[in-house]
Amino acid sequence: MADLARIGVAIDETLLKKFDKLIAKRGYTNRSEAFRDLIRNELVQEVWETSDVEMFGTVTLIYDHHARMLTDKLTELQHRHHTSILSSMHVHLDHDNCLEVILVRGKAAVVQKLANALIATKGVRHGRFTATTPHE
Repeated sequence: MADLARIGVAIDETLLKKFDKLIAKRGYTNRSEAFRDLIRNELVQEVWETSDVEMFGTVTLIYDHHARMLTDKLTELQHRHHTSILSSMHVHLDHDNCLEVILVRGKAAVVQKLANALIATKGVRHGRFTATTPHE
């Protein structure tokens, strides 16, 4: 591990209490690791928004498989972008609803465009894109 540097942070007591509750709920045993994770998340977000580095992520979709032509549209999008898709998992949640998780990899702009297209496909009830990079 790299050398550690100590810093001091002035923070409103009410905000600190809320932060402590949040990190306890998430299982952190100390503030330092929680702060490090917050900083890492911001650094990944900065890389994501300002560069064209290779990114990895998941696109999570919930949809009604009875929606007209929806599964065909989603499949066609995935085939069109097959070089960006590592894997996908399809789960039948109940008689009507499906969950699909698609693992993606590629240049930030390309992967974001694909995720947006999948999530915005008519009939998708809920979608979320989560991205990360091995670079900080």
